[in-house]
Amino acid sequence: MNPETRLFIDGELVAAASGSTYPNINPATEEVMGEVADAGPEDMDKAVAAARRAFDETDWSTNHAFRLECLQQLKEGLQAEMGDFKQQIAAETGAPLGICGEMGPQCDIPIGFMDYTLERLPQYEWSRDIGISEMMGGKSRRLVEKEAIGVVACVTPWNVPLQINLAKCVPALAAGCTVILKAAPDTPWSATMLGRIVKDYTDIPAGVFNVITSEDPATVGDQLVGDPRVDMVSFTGSTAVGKHIMARASQTVKKVFLELGGKSANIVLDDADLGTSLLSALAVCFHAGQGCALNTRLLVPRAKQAEVEELLETYFGFISYGDPAAEGAIMGPQVNARQRERVLAYIEKGKAEGARLLLGGGTPDHLDKGYYVEPTVFVDVTNDMTIAREEIFGPVLAVISYEDEEDAIRVANDSDFGLSGSVWSASEERALAVARRIRTGTINVNGGNFYAADAPFGGYKQSGIGREMGLEGFEEYLQTKTIAIGV
Repeated sequence: MNPETRLFIDGELVAAASGSTYPNINPATEEVMGEVADAGPEDMDKAVAAARRAFDETDWSTNHAFRLECLQQLKEGLQAEMGDFKQQIAAETGAPLGICGEMGPQCDIPIGFMDYTLERLPQYEWSRDIGISEMMGGKSRRLVEKEAIGVVACVTPWNVPLQINLAKCVPALAAGCTVILKAAPDTPWSATMLGRIVKDYTDIPAGVFNVITSEDPATVGDQLVGDPRVDMVSFTGSTAVGKHIMARASQTVKKVFLELGGKSANIVLDDADLGTSLLSALAVCFHAGQGCALNTRLLVPRAKQAEVEELLETYFGFISYGDPAAEGAIMGPQVNARQRERVLAYIEKGKAEGARLLLGGGTPDHLDKGYYVEPTVFVDVTNDMTIAREEIFGPVLAVISYEDEEDAIRVANDSDFGLSGSVWSASEERALAVARRIRTGTINVNGGNFYAADAPFGGYKQSGIGREMGLEGFEEYLQTKTIAIGV
C-alpha cells in the first residue's frame, strides 16, 4: 500500500501544524499499518479559510463547464489509483475484499456512481422563467435560479468511508460548493487519498476541496460545525452525534443534512416463502453489521416461529468470517475495540432483558486477534427491549414474532428510527401495500435493492433530514433565488 498520510489544505498536501500524527490500526490484526496527520484547530481554521476564499473569490460556483471537466478528471484519477485504494480501504475498515470490489459499496461501486452526477450536470436547469405576474399595479417577469449553497462541511463515518465521502463531496462540488471533508478517525486514508488524487490528477483550484483528519474528531468537528464561514453541514453518523451537530449548527442558522441511525424491520408476511425470505436475514452479518440501513429486526408470524428458528440456525451456519482477505468471507471484524465492546454489551443487555440467545453471543474461539464478534441471533424478542430499540451496529439480529399483518406494521413503525426495511410476500401487491405503510425513507420488496446512484437515500424520524444521492441529493447543496424584473 502507498497511503497518503498528509492533510490537504488550500491545494497542498501538508503535515499537521503541530507535527502530530496518530496510528491507523488494522481491525482484523490489531496491528498498526501506518500513520496519518493529526489535525488541530489551526489546521481546521486554515481549511475553512481556504474554502471560504475559494468560494467567494473564484468562479468555481458559476463555471459549470470547468467543474464538469474537473470532476471527470477526479473520476479518472480514482480509477487510475483504484487497485491501491481498494487495498487501503479493506485494511482500515476490516471489510472483506469481496465487498470492496464489484459486489459491494466500498470502492468500485461508489466510483461508478459518479457517472450519474457527471451525466446530469450539463443538463441541469440552473435557471427557469416562470413568466409574467401582475401585482400591485405593475408587471414583473420572474426567474427562479439555483445557486451553490457555499462552503460545505462534509463529516463522514468509518463504515463505508469512500462511498459516503464521494456521495457527499461529488454532488457538493458539482453544485459549485467548496468543501472541507472531515474524515472519521478510524478510516483516515480513505479521505487523505482523495486529497492526493485531487492534487495529482485534477485542475480543481486551491481551496475548493480540503481534507482534515484528526484522532480527536470532537474538537475539530465542533470547530468546523460552529464556524460562521461554513454555510452547510452534511453529516452521516449516529443519531446522538447528529442531534449535537444540529444544535451546534443552529447557532449560526446553517443548513444541516443528516443521515443517521436505523433499526430497520425485515417483515416476512405469513404467505412468504420462508426458505427464500429468511436468507435475507444474513444481511445482518454484511460488513459485521456495520451498516445503518441493514435490517436488524426480523418480524415473523408467531405461528411459524419454530420453523423460522430451524432455518436461521442452518443459514447462519454458512457464514464464513475471519480474515477479510479470505475468499468467500462476507464478514470481518468490528472497526475497533471500543465498537466490539459496545456490541458485546448490547448482547449482554439482550440476555438480561429476557431475549433468548439462539446462536452466537460472544467472540470467536478460532480467532485470537482482531475485533470480532460472532454472528448473533436473539429470539423471543419484544419490541420494547433495548436490542429492538437501539442501533447496535454489529452482527446482531433480533427476531420478533407478530400476530397478524396489522401487528407487523405496528411493530415495524414502533421505532424512533425510519431509515429502511423490507417486506416479503407471495403477492407483490400485498407486499407493496404493506411497504407503503412503513414509515421509512427506503424499503425493499421481495428482494429488491434500493441502493443505486439515482435513488435518493435518507430517513424519516430520527434517522435524519434530507436525502443523499439521486437528484434530491444533488439539490441538497443548492440555494433557490427568485428574481423579479420589471416590465
